[in-house]
Amino acid sequence: MKEISRSYLALPVPAVHASTLLPRGNVCLCAGFGGTQEGTPDVDIWLSRRVGGDWEPAQRISAADDIPHWNPVLTECSDGRILLTFKCGPKIPDWVTYCSASCDGGLTWSDPAPLVSGDDSGGRGPVKNKILMRSDGVWVAPASVERGLWRCFCDLSHDEGKTWQRGAFVAAPEGVGMIQPTLWEHAGGIFMLTRTTVGRIYRADSVDGGVNWCEAYPTELPNNNSGLDLAQTPDGTLYLACNPIPGDPQKRGWAGRNRLALLKSRDNGLTWETALMLEDEPEGEYSYPAVVCEECSDGRVLLNISYTWRREKFAVRVFEL
Repeated sequence: MKEISRSYLALPVPAVHASTLLPRGNVCLCAGFGGTQEGTPDVDIWLSRRVGGDWEPAQRISAADDIPHWNPVLTECSDGRILLTFKCGPKIPDWVTYCSASCDGGLTWSDPAPLVSGDDSGGRGPVKNKILMRSDGVWVAPASVERGLWRCFCDLSHDEGKTWQRGAFVAAPEGVGMIQPTLWEHAGGIFMLTRTTVGRIYRADSVDGGVNWCEAYPTELPNNNSGLDLAQTPDGTLYLACNPIPGDPQKRGWAGRNRLALLKSRDNGLTWETALMLEDEPEGEYSYPAVVCEECSDGRVLLNISYTWRREKFAVRVFEL
């Protein structure tokens, strides 16, 4: 693995978080939320394009004034349109998911509209991580809600995001809260890893394409109640970015976010090894990674990773595998 590019995207706001990436050849889109601080009314979605090696000025995208915005996710349709989904609401349990579209590679965007009209469930569609494009073309969006006990589910779309079918909640052992899953497909099954409140990453498996799931079970991987994401390469290898820091179950799994690792699995997520440390500092926050595998026209396979860098900017790094 060789790092071929590293850049830092700063936005015209004091604090940023929760980036999403969409590499498209010579152009890469990166979006995140930013404002005075997470949860304040001036937090909006900001999106920038990197053309060649330079970031263009960021665009502000807002569904409503004076309401906090959260957790954008970029998705490319088969016709080249780009969708940007994000959450909007004064309180996380009452999030509404909005969607905006671009037909010109991210230069201009439609006015945001609710992803699912009339939804008051606490959020539909992807909650943080990218949508899984199932091998049969169905979109599987990793979703979760935070009303009472945190719970994961998947939203499925058979028409590239026009309509959505909500899947079943993932059952979990008593007292285990789970949110923000990341998904992959292998040998006909769909699998997820999730952030939890009990100091460990949990996993669940689906044999019906992401509609129903087995009860979630713990992995060997520590989790400090912070976001994670993974990507699968053409040979089936999984690359998972996460904070490998044990969380205290008595404190809802919370712990520092000063270490960020890239882990690798060659056996469908059964065992993991450290591929490299992305960040390892005595203090500071390096968190909420987005990981995207990119197959280039010249045969190269690239791993694109973005993450929150000290809440000040986004680190965007590209590795050739």
